[in-house]
Amino acid sequence: MWKAKVIVTYKPGILDPEAKTIQHALQTLGYSTVEQLQAGRYFEVTFGAAVKKAAAQKQIQEIGTRILSNPVIQQFDYTLEECTG
Repeated sequence: MWKAKVIVTYKPGILDPEAKTIQHALQTLGYSTVEQLQAGRYFEVTFGAAVKKAAAQKQIQEIGTRILSNPVIQQFDYTLEECTG
């Protein structure tokens, strides 16, 4: 079995209001050394035992582009690891 760990974030230059709100809260609480913060979403996708690594890679690329992210304003990255169940 294969497990993909996917992180979706905004592309550089795209406004990230959630991150700005969190960063402002950090500044207010005294964490003045935090210069930049980026928010994102995290997904884990597990494929069945019969799926080969190459097929899992192809599918997660499609899933990330078509479903988990908006390619116009977001980017995604993933790691793929073998798991036992």
